[in-house]
Amino acid sequence: MVPNILSTDSKTLTEKDLQNEESSITTKTIDENNEQNRSENYTRSEGKFKWELKWMNILYISFLHLCFVYACFTFNFFENLMTTAWIYGMIIIGGFGVTGGVHRFWTHRSYKAKWQLRIILAVCFAAANMNNIFEWVRDHRVHHKYTDTDADPHNSNRGFFFSHVGWLMMKKHPDVIRKGYEIDMSDVLADPIAVFAIKYSMILKFIFAFLLPVMLPVYAWNETWYRAFVSQIFIRSILTLNFTWSVNSVAHIWGSRPFDAHINPTENLFVNCATVGEGSHNYHHVFPWDYKGAEYNSFLTTKLINFFAKIGWAYDLKEPSKKLIKIVTMNRGDGSHSLWEAVPYSANKIE
Repeated sequence: MVPNILSTDSKTLTEKDLQNEESSITTKTIDENNEQNRSENYTRSEGKFKWELKWMNILYISFLHLCFVYACFTFNFFENLMTTAWIYGMIIIGGFGVTGGVHRFWTHRSYKAKWQLRIILAVCFAAANMNNIFEWVRDHRVHHKYTDTDADPHNSNRGFFFSHVGWLMMKKHPDVIRKGYEIDMSDVLADPIAVFAIKYSMILKFIFAFLLPVMLPVYAWNETWYRAFVSQIFIRSILTLNFTWSVNSVAHIWGSRPFDAHINPTENLFVNCATVGEGSHNYHHVFPWDYKGAEYNSFLTTKLINFFAKIGWAYDLKEPSKKLIKIVTMNRGDGSHSLWEAVPYSANKIE
C-alpha cells in the first residue's frame, strides 16, 4: 500500500489529497511519494535481531489446533443442523465485529457510527475472541504504515507461516514495538464505548465468545453440553481466527494486484468469502479509508453497514470516486483489472 496513509504528517497521498487532486495523480508522483516516505518514516534497526519464541503461546495455539483437527474428524455435523448453523452464525457475528468494527470503523475510520452501532460492534468483536480493541487497532495501523517491513507485526516477507500465525508465537521485533508507540490512538481512547470494551475485554470475551455461544444450543434446542462446547470452542473459534489470519498471509502472497502491482497485498476470492469481504486486499491497501473495503463489494459486512446507514446509525461513509480508482488502476495496476481490456496492448504494459 501507499506508506503512511494514516499519518497526518505524511507527504503520501491521503484521502483529502486524492479527492481534491484526482486529475494530477500520475505514476511518477506516487513513486516519488513512496520513496520519500519510506526513507523519512522508516529506518531499519541496525544489527541482527534474535527471534525469541513465546512457548506458552506456541503450546496454547498448537493445543487448540490439535483439538480442532480432532473435532473435525469426530464431530457429527449432521446430527443437529441447528448446531452446525450456529457455528456459521457465530463466525458471521464475530466476523462482522472484526471487519465492520475494529477494522473499518475503529482502525480506518471509514465511516462514523452512533453509540447504538458502536455497542453492537464491540459485542460482535468480543465474540471473535481476539486481542482488545486498543491492541488490534494499534497493530493494524502499524501494519498499514510500515507494510511488509520489520516494523510490520506480521511481515509477509518472512513467509506464509510467520504472517499467518507465527508472529503470535514469538516476541515482536523491536521496530514493531518502537513504531507502535508512535501511533496516535487518541481517537480510540476518546470513544467511551471502546474504552469500556478495552477495560473489560476479558470479561466480555468470556461472555460473548464462550459462555453464551455454548449455552444457547443447550437451552434453545436441547443440544448436549459436549457438542455445544466442541462446536463453539474448538471449531468455530479456530475457524474465525484462521479466516482472519488469512488476510495477513494468503491475501499478501497469492492473487492478483489490479490496483497496485508494486505491493504484496492481493485480491483473493477465498479470503473474500472466508472473511465476508476482506479479500480485496490490494484495493484496501491503496484505499484503506473506503468503507466497502473493495471496489465492488457486495459481501455481508458492506451490506450490514449500508443497512445501519439507512436507519441512521452509520453515516459519513467514505469511498473514492470512480475516476480516482481508474487513474490509480491504470497507473499502478498489474493489468488484471477489466479497465485494461479497453486499452491497446502496447499501452497497458507495466514497466
